[in-house]
Amino acid sequence: MLEAFQNHIHNKLAFLRERKLLIAISGGVDSVVLAHLCARSGFNFLLAHCNFNLRGDESDADEDFISDLADDLDKEVFIQHFDTKAYAEEHKCSIQMAARELRYDWFTELAEQLHFDYILTAHHADDNLETFLINFSRGTGLEGLTGIPEVNGLFVRPLLPFSNDSIRSFAENNKIAWREDSSNVSVKYLRNKLRHEVIPILKEINPSLLESFQNTLDNLNDTADIVEESVQAVLNRAIISIDSYKVVYNIAKFSKLNNPKAYLFEIFKSYGFKAWDDVLNLLDAQPGKFVHSDSHRLIKDRECLILTDAQPSDFKCVKINNFNKKIKTPFGKLSFSEVKNTGSETENLIFIDGDVLQMPLVLRSRKEGDVFYPKGMTGKKTLSKYFKDEKFSLVDKEQALLLCSGKDIVWILGKRADDRFKVTDKTKHILKIELTP
Repeated sequence: MLEAFQNHIHNKLAFLRERKLLIAISGGVDSVVLAHLCARSGFNFLLAHCNFNLRGDESDADEDFISDLADDLDKEVFIQHFDTKAYAEEHKCSIQMAARELRYDWFTELAEQLHFDYILTAHHADDNLETFLINFSRGTGLEGLTGIPEVNGLFVRPLLPFSNDSIRSFAENNKIAWREDSSNVSVKYLRNKLRHEVIPILKEINPSLLESFQNTLDNLNDTADIVEESVQAVLNRAIISIDSYKVVYNIAKFSKLNNPKAYLFEIFKSYGFKAWDDVLNLLDAQPGKFVHSDSHRLIKDRECLILTDAQPSDFKCVKINNFNKKIKTPFGKLSFSEVKNTGSETENLIFIDGDVLQMPLVLRSRKEGDVFYPKGMTGKKTLSKYFKDEKFSLVDKEQALLLCSGKDIVWILGKRADDRFKVTDKTKHILKIELTP
């Protein structure tokens, strides 16, 4: 197996050599064998072990075993204790999910603090099959059937091509000791039930199950590449604009597709949406309708769909007393300067009569009942009416910022100035206000 491991590294994961690596080690046969293989292959690595305090003395014995293993391999080991049950209760998740979140967060933190290039985990071919069956049994899309990625950001899984049987044989043949986790025997967990009751039957039906499964994964991943290419082509046509707050899509580009629901699923699945019929219905819904997930909203706005955060960002009111200081806003920096003459105005550049201002100026979000006098027009208009006339989306309304003098609006940032503050023949002090993205 050592030769096969080194060949796999040479052919697929050569970038791991000469890199600083962290091996996630539990004490089980998979991670212990991974550590020995890496040591015999001359890798530069250290070890990291999580004590989840779930099995009493057994957990502590695992920790002691890892410390001895680190000494045998002449490697430093990082050990972290977790109150996993308390975390699970606080975050209302299962013990397994709590342990997963705790260990991956800690591994990532270690890598960032100590500048590890990659984190190695000991997932193998049987783990891949179990994950496939778990996703299949719960219902999933193509992504859930393409297996565990061998490389996923910081995390690399060099044992994915190898079966659990081959890993155990290597340990036994090389007299490598490991720890058995008693919780792996219990079939109350879905993964263990599949491991002990379902997969043995499948292997009995097909002794070459893992090889056949790998062929299936290769075919599914090839299909996934085609799907991704097709989805990207649709996105290239559908995306109208992207900024810090939103992505705007052209609904017509979705409506023309033979199966828009499938494309909507692929495009928006990573944002937590689940009610896919509701997402599809947005294409023909009235403007203002939206579907939300825990993290995002998808809003129908005339001929567009707008993707934005679930909650509008909260802008805190800013008082401006000093014109020598640039003011940071979500849209860029706001600057003030006194000039002798006016120039061409744009949406991001206005000139006003400085003597009309009441200090301090205030930069704030809109309020119910706001009124202003649009420059170049006669009379006043409510802000809500102006937004409607200018076809502001819901997100545009939420993000709009107003520069105010007392109770009066001076400028809707990046949009329209107020006529009451315009420069006239009687103006003595001209103030230039510019928003620089």
